[in-house]
Amino acid sequence: MTQRPETDYEVIVIGAGVAGIYQIKRLIDHGIRATVLEGSDNLGGTWYNNRYPGARFDSESYTYGYSFSDEVLKEWHWKERFSSQPENLRYLNYVADKFDLRKHMQFNSKVEAAHFDDDKGIWQLRLSDGREMSSRFVIMAIGLLSQPTLPNIQGMDDFKGPSFHTYYWPHEGIDLKGKKVGIIGTGATAIQIIPVIAEEAEELYVFQRRPNWSAPLNNSEISDAEMTDIRSRYDEIFENCSLSPGGFEHRPDRRSFYDVSREERLALWDRLYDEPGFGIWLANFREIFMDEAANAEFSEYIADRIRQRVKDPVTADKLIPKDHGFGVQRVPLETRYFEAYNRDNVHLIDIQESPLERVTESGLRTAAGDHDLDVIIYSTGFDAMTGAFDHIDILGVDGASLKDKWFEAPATFLGMMVHGFPNLLMPNGPQSGSASTNYPRGIESGVNWLMDLLEFMHEHGYTRAEPTEEAEQQWTAEVVEMYKIMLMRKAKSWFTGYNSNVKGHEAGRVRHLVYNGGTPKYMARINAVAANDYDGIRFEADPALSEEETARSLA
Repeated sequence: MTQRPETDYEVIVIGAGVAGIYQIKRLIDHGIRATVLEGSDNLGGTWYNNRYPGARFDSESYTYGYSFSDEVLKEWHWKERFSSQPENLRYLNYVADKFDLRKHMQFNSKVEAAHFDDDKGIWQLRLSDGREMSSRFVIMAIGLLSQPTLPNIQGMDDFKGPSFHTYYWPHEGIDLKGKKVGIIGTGATAIQIIPVIAEEAEELYVFQRRPNWSAPLNNSEISDAEMTDIRSRYDEIFENCSLSPGGFEHRPDRRSFYDVSREERLALWDRLYDEPGFGIWLANFREIFMDEAANAEFSEYIADRIRQRVKDPVTADKLIPKDHGFGVQRVPLETRYFEAYNRDNVHLIDIQESPLERVTESGLRTAAGDHDLDVIIYSTGFDAMTGAFDHIDILGVDGASLKDKWFEAPATFLGMMVHGFPNLLMPNGPQSGSASTNYPRGIESGVNWLMDLLEFMHEHGYTRAEPTEEAEQQWTAEVVEMYKIMLMRKAKSWFTGYNSNVKGHEAGRVRHLVYNGGTPKYMARINAVAANDYDGIRFEADPALSEEETARSLA
């Protein structure tokens, strides 16, 4: 009998962020020959790269951390309700070091290509440094928001001062004291960074194309007594997360919007606005996500709160979105963001009124004139969900390109597998439960499900798994159908695949990237697939394996 094709690893994981750290932990615990390839020079993913001032969780810290280790839960003390980037990175390093995971990680190992060899039934990978590796399985643990996009503005290379995307904020930091700073964008990152820079820079010019809705984070420190209480309730906390649609502790108000008086609605909104976290979005009436009139009334409530916080009514009006309602796009949470515009050194430039024309040697030019700057910051978002996949040349059966397959719209099975790409697994892929929920809660569920799949394959002697085309079509149709009842279907956001700086992702084309059914429904769906012997997945045993080799193929 022909011998089994030799591979460098049984499983290669791409990405050493939140998902990759947990994924390699589970693989090593099962004795599987595996490694993690990470393009950066250290672990941490988004919390390693995004070092801009103000970067922090908008999930409650204790709901964001891993749940798999009682020891970690007992030992780690979250210092803030919404933890900052430096602390988040320390946490991920603590977990990796505690379980000695670094020895299974290879840094500065950027994957350029992953090609499936159908004859051998293995994946062949090429790295940017010229190395080649092979494995039977590839697990894509790349971030959903890890491929930054720059704007399409003429002259970007002409500027003489420092300029960079927030994702590439200098790790050594940058002194903005006494500087004239321009920032392009008012999305989630900018909403965190603007209030911090406003206190440091001599002048801050904010170039806004479209405002975003936002609500207070209401962060606070966590005392020793509070942390002790949290530790005693972790089981309850994670159970609540598993029962909430968003994977947070916040659960929607079960009353009907129209069964509650206007006075009662206002009382609820006042309370939620002053409470920490996503309650103002996720503990609200369900109708705000689906009903135009309900959403309009609530959006006007938030608009009034913005007007109360911004002294200049003209500026306040510019900060209130007119093209979408509150919660229709992902809601950034903020700390004194709107108050930043009350400062004399902060200037809001509406580039709908006065379009950006070009970058000059000394700053930015709009239709109204030039703005001399010392530093330019591009807070222009990410090629979300599929962008990080697109930057790897992923070829499946018969050389089919994943980038081409997903160009018009992604198609997946459960957001974790793709027809035509055998043994390519994604604990946090587009259309998965991680895409629209509290991220670590989603990725733990995805990793656990994939590990059960690998165990099933081991028990049955299978070495190849691929969803059927029919199963992929059915799942994608479910995802598309759920958009129809949600107001987000009209939004210009990464929920719908919109990004004006990425060719093919402009307005007018909806790409169904997220699963809108919520955590409980998603878990029920994927668990039902597993309980039915992974219905929808076609398995094969490698004919090149001897009986003995097949039995230990994943051991």
